[in-house]
Amino acid sequence: MAYTLPELPYAVDALEPYYDKETVALHHDKHHAGYVKGLNNAIEKLSEARKAGDFSLVKHWERELAFHGAGHILHTIFWENMRAGQDDNKPTGALLAGIEKNFGSFDAFVKQFKAATTAIEGSGWGSLVQVADGSLHIVTVENHQKLALPESTILVLCDVWEHAYYLKYQNKRAEWVDNFMHLINWDEISNRFSA
Repeated sequence: MAYTLPELPYAVDALEPYYDKETVALHHDKHHAGYVKGLNNAIEKLSEARKAGDFSLVKHWERELAFHGAGHILHTIFWENMRAGQDDNKPTGALLAGIEKNFGSFDAFVKQFKAATTAIEGSGWGSLVQVADGSLHIVTVENHQKLALPESTILVLCDVWEHAYYLKYQNKRAEWVDNFMHLINWDEISNRFSA
């Protein structure tokens, strides 16, 4: 069963001016596509190893499966959790109430999310997750496959690998994260929160 690159849920230039068309195209069509290709390759190599009964490279291919599989899943969520930018972008209803309950206020959530996401060492992701007891937490993820919060649902996901923002923002990660906050699709996030 081969994985395929999902289409963007909006036009490639829909996130302008906060997220430029050139970076979106490169990020989706080259980087995300590379994770899909790597995932399919790892699945194929593991299948070949099972058929041959030769597991001498199983550690390598399992790591490739985890890395590329997580990269594909996280990028898919990343694309889905954005929409055309809004200046006064914030959730409403039960999601806003949940954020206020867990962080004190929406502004306090924004400040913590920006600080945590900007401070990730190297490549990774800033995320807002909901755990089994319904509470909300900001979790930073190194690389792709190192998200280890059992029984959690990713609500918001900001990619801070350099390929995600480097064309427009160069090395200004904090500026990218500031502008990402305008792009969050709070309607989609509310659906995940309700589910």
